[in-house]
Amino acid sequence: MNSLRIARAAIRARPALLRAPVQRRGYAEAVSDKIKLSLSLPHQAVYKSQDVVQVNIPAESGEMGVLANHVPSIEQLKPGVVEIIEESGNKQFFLSGGFAVVQPNSVLSINAVEGFPLEDFSAEAVRSHIAEAQKVASGSGSEQEIAEAKIELEVLETLQAHLK
Repeated sequence: MNSLRIARAAIRARPALLRAPVQRRGYAEAVSDKIKLSLSLPHQAVYKSQDVVQVNIPAESGEMGVLANHVPSIEQLKPGVVEIIEESGNKQFFLSGGFAVVQPNSVLSINAVEGFPLEDFSAEAVRSHIAEAQKVASGSGSEQEIAEAKIELEVLETLQAHLK
């Protein structure tokens, strides 16, 4: 039997294979170019919008930009600035860490323990907190206080770098 006859016999045995729709993605699809973003803390929703163009996040694996139709993923966030880019302008929030979940259909959820608008911070106040934390981290406290001061220093130094 030649190969054409074998193929015909296989088709007759399973005719549903021919009728199965072929799914292809084309350039002409009407796909939204906006992200649905929610930025939440345990006690409140900080930001929610349906019209975000891009979100830049400080992922543990490196800085990451999220656009519409991004591949679904979960990213752990390190202390840093989340930049939200809208057509009307940009907004920046400083987060102490958390998680970003990119879902299908251009949905992005960012969950953090602490987060504040970047403009709420004073460079002078951050400098004074860094000086206090450095004193404790250099050995003038218990082992737990030193460990906490080192974590505080990491967060404050990251914040200071973004305020310049």
